Amino acid sequence: MTDYTKATNFASKDSLSSGNSLKIVKGTEIDTEFNSIATAIATKADLSGPTFTGTPTLPTGTIGVTQSSSDSSTKLATTAFVQAVLQTLYPVGSIYTNATSSTNPATLIGFGTWTAFGAGKVMVGLDSGDATFSTVGNTGGSKDAITVSHTHTATSTVTDAGHTHTTSYSAYSPSGGGGISGGSYGFGTITLNSATTGITVATTNASTGSSGTNANLMPYVVVYCWKRTA
Repeated sequence: MTDYTKATNFASKDSLSSGNSLKIVKGTEIDTEFNSIATAIATKADLSGPTFTGTPTLPTGTIGVTQSSSDSSTKLATTAFVQAVLQTLYPVGSIYTNATSSTNPATLIGFGTWTAFGAGKVMVGLDSGDATFSTVGNTGGSKDAITVSHTHTATSTVTDAGHTHTTSYSAYSPSGGGGISGGSYGFGTITLNSATTGITVATTNASTGSSGTNANLMPYVVVYCWKRTA
């Protein structure tokens, strides 16, 4: 832009005497002044729909028209416009995450009430066809595996009804006088002993598996997580 600087001091001519040639306002002087004014005006931005070039700088405290948050034109954006867009992106109920800063989002982005959310939990999308995931806010699951280290023990019992050992014998029984004529022989069995073994067999399997603590975790990364509540 070119600023206008007056080349002729017309007021000074008033104090000059009537015969002084400098008292006369010349056409070239007027023409020079108007040309300078025209150049300055032509290089100034219009009040209505100006097009800036170079690197324009707005003064601190400049007040502009706040456009709607859905305006995708190249109009200048005010701070109110930026805030409106951010609040559209983060309405109440939104989740904000940050991988490095623990600062409350109300300080970082300048609006809303935010509370820490989902400590130690991952988020899953709503599934109306699955009762486990059909209601927003439901929680569940465990980071520990259900099947943990354990031992199987098996006991086998053998039942013995008992048994006996026997032996046979024979005996001669004489009749009348001496000698072996006229006598008789008898036969029978004698029970010597009875017993049971009472055998019991116990079998123990070796321990198997590993600890289930923290064994049910998906691959994860920890971030700061906040929920907008107001």
